[in-house]
Amino acid sequence: MTSQPNTGSDPAAQDMSPQEIQAVIDRILAKDVPAKNVSTPRGEGSGDGKAVLGRAQAISRLDEEHSTYDGDQQDLEERRALRRRAGLSTELEDVTEVEYRQLRLERVVLAGLWSEGTLADAENSLRELAALAETAGSEVLDGLVQRRDKPDPGTFLGSGKAQELKDIVMSTGADTVVVDAELAPSQRRALEDIVKVKVIDRTALILDIFAQHAKSREGKAQVELAQLEYLLPRLRGWGESMSRQAGGQVGGAAAGMGSRGPGETKIELDRRRIRTRMAKLRREIAAMKPARETKRANRRRNEVPSVAIAGYTNAGKSSLLNRLTDAGVLVENALFATLDPTVRKAETADGLGYTLADTVGFVRSLPTQLVEAFRSTLEEVADADLILHVVDVSHPDPEGQIAAVRKVFSEVDARKVPEIIVLNKADAADPFVVERLRQREPRHVVVSARTGEGIPELLKVISESIPRPSVKMQLLIPYDRGDLISKLHESDAEILSMDHVEAGTRAAVMVREGLASELEPFTVND
Repeated sequence: MTSQPNTGSDPAAQDMSPQEIQAVIDRILAKDVPAKNVSTPRGEGSGDGKAVLGRAQAISRLDEEHSTYDGDQQDLEERRALRRRAGLSTELEDVTEVEYRQLRLERVVLAGLWSEGTLADAENSLRELAALAETAGSEVLDGLVQRRDKPDPGTFLGSGKAQELKDIVMSTGADTVVVDAELAPSQRRALEDIVKVKVIDRTALILDIFAQHAKSREGKAQVELAQLEYLLPRLRGWGESMSRQAGGQVGGAAAGMGSRGPGETKIELDRRRIRTRMAKLRREIAAMKPARETKRANRRRNEVPSVAIAGYTNAGKSSLLNRLTDAGVLVENALFATLDPTVRKAETADGLGYTLADTVGFVRSLPTQLVEAFRSTLEEVADADLILHVVDVSHPDPEGQIAAVRKVFSEVDARKVPEIIVLNKADAADPFVVERLRQREPRHVVVSARTGEGIPELLKVISESIPRPSVKMQLLIPYDRGDLISKLHESDAEILSMDHVEAGTRAAVMVREGLASELEPFTVND
């Protein structure tokens, strides 16, 4: 519920001019008054100040979102058709607004701590939070960063900064505060008591985005499991309002017979229901795992090399998959646009087949609940023969993105898989930043999935890096065994030479071990 200024009792409200009061009213009623831009944080030592928000830097500023390789993008049109819209008033002026009232954008204020690193790191983190909030379907009005060694155990921000946050909420007409960290349940309650509006943390925001974008049955189950794990320690009871422990004629209120009960047990019943639901979801996810493992086992049995496309969210992974395979996967200039993994078949220039798998994007401080819930999906990365680590070089902090992704690689046991850094969005990046990353990462390719720049070089590097057939054989295959010739032309063999002689087809080939045993009877000596 939006907290509106009370000019009769609030001293700050009494000092406001009529123009400022009218601006507050206009913002609360959402009459298309733009949110004010605030200045760069001032007083670095004291932490007093607010951060520039504007357009979130985690979201690309490219004018063209799609290329011809992205297909019709019908899923994206469907998603945007259901997106909440700005400019709808919370005060109903017409009865026809009733059915649209729930579509009003949440108006949020951001809050973060600068406890380590540089001021630029703190600002980038807050801008990324702004991008997450916009992706979730809210309007970012304002934000502040506090310089502090460690979070306040009571209110996270401290009493003075929390009161300043309350003033910002009142002046902007916000209805939600988003904190750039994971709050303890007590910190969240204490901060809500001060600012008088809903408070959520970074983890809850990311879970909300995942819940919006999950499409497959497995993806929805994984997201729900992560949400319940997050919710379980944060359940709230109703205090004494549900207690039935009174006895006798308490206070003369005639609360005697029929009022002796077990006390407030509803919260315990809710916890039991959540644990039961979580157990059921874990069984469902475990039941879905064999199907994915069977497909993966088939690829391993046929010795088909697998390449996983991984990286920070909004780095351009789906765009790169579309460019390489014409997959037509949903592409949107937003964080966590695609969650469900997509596997497509591809071939090298010399006809060697392999698979390309698009995986869920990572983010700084990715909630541990999501890592655990999506572990079966992230196994695509750990079981791959090669990882294409896609990096957005137009982002203000590409090195931070690389470090965050590699941290998740370590959590899913994927650090031993060969890795190629793909420096994407080179057409929109600073050449100095591109050169800096090229010097830092020895195995790299500079590309632009939107324009096609560097794609031939990337395909060449993939061809050289994936496992290739290792057994060289000289064969003489009779003409009545055309099935073997067909296998040699498939993706698990490399034909060096082929000639048709009187006795059959003579071929020099490189094959994998599985096919080599089948071809052993037809080997000949030079």
